[in-house]
Amino acid sequence: MQFNTVILGAGAAGMMCAAHTGGDTLVVDHAKAPGEKIRISGGGRCNFTNLYAEPANYISANPHFCKSAMARYSQWDFIALVERHGIAWYEKTLGQLFCDGSAKQIVSMLASEMARAGADLWLQTEIEDVTHAGEAFTLSLLKDGKAQTVTCRNLVLATGGKSIPKMGATGLAYDIAHQFGLPVTEVRPGLVPFTFPEGRFSALAGVSLPARLSNGRASFDEALLFTHRGLSGPAVLQLSSYWREGEEISANLAPQIDLFSLLRSQRQLAGKRAIATELARHLPARLVDYLKEALAPAHDLSARLADQSDAALQALCDQLCDWQLTPGGTEGYRTAEVTLGGIVTDALSSKTMEAKSRPGLYAIGEAVDVTGWLGGYNFQWAWASGHAAGTAIAAKR
Repeated sequence: MQFNTVILGAGAAGMMCAAHTGGDTLVVDHAKAPGEKIRISGGGRCNFTNLYAEPANYISANPHFCKSAMARYSQWDFIALVERHGIAWYEKTLGQLFCDGSAKQIVSMLASEMARAGADLWLQTEIEDVTHAGEAFTLSLLKDGKAQTVTCRNLVLATGGKSIPKMGATGLAYDIAHQFGLPVTEVRPGLVPFTFPEGRFSALAGVSLPARLSNGRASFDEALLFTHRGLSGPAVLQLSSYWREGEEISANLAPQIDLFSLLRSQRQLAGKRAIATELARHLPARLVDYLKEALAPAHDLSARLADQSDAALQALCDQLCDWQLTPGGTEGYRTAEVTLGGIVTDALSSKTMEAKSRPGLYAIGEAVDVTGWLGGYNFQWAWASGHAAGTAIAAKR
């Protein structure tokens, strides 16, 4: 069978691309249904973009690479598409947009756009081999247990990265990229919880609070969640993308409070009150109980406020606002929301996503070395890069 374009991967980027290639397109995926990561995202409501998405929210060896595609297909373009399909949405926090109803609405919308563009979709199809000769790619596929051979002029790698292997993620795009001479950076889990040895925070599992997590490269003010394995929550997931094994992180447990001024004033008003009692008015009580032991003997939280000098209070506040921690690692690809790194951007055109050394070969979405923050940014890159490749392919017809 012959097609102008074959897209490997019926995820966010692949479906978006198929909607813009101008037809005669086949989308191939091993899953039983398209858009499975879309379906489970955002607690089932799909955080489909972010009002504040811009290149500064992306990690890449070339931070300028994403600018072209994102300028030509912005969050406002995707919002307009969502509204044309009558999908109600709302802003949660920090510009994060979610469906009022279900993430399945976004999958249905993309499937409808693909159908309108005349794209075919083969599900439960395995990719056994990919070769290239002349101007054509040849794919050996296994569809419903039967061997199929497909040829195409354009081949789009949209199979994503290695995150969430239970959904079938394998890093196939990297293997095909290597096969055709495209370099791939080191890849590692991103937007992933930290783990700590010996159940360090198991007694705090379920406790959350607003915090500032930082290291020498980034800082995020969002929720921190203690788990049986370690630390999670938006602030942790964000920082994990900027963290390397063995590095310390800093946790500010009261970023919205001038803790020193507060304790100092309470020393005058309620000097007989224990430090722990006062802290429990502003921090979760279970966390304060944990800190009684964690900070001893340097700080005695059972002591009275009246007995504390300014220097002692300042030292305590410095500790609470710059709690130095060294994660043992992360939970890995099993729970990582994205894969950091990928196909080297210097090997691709930033305008079309086409490989410079292999005309007709494209790479989009998570397969490329462009990784967004938590909060709809990675979906926006999928929409923008898919649109860039799709419209470039259509322009060649």
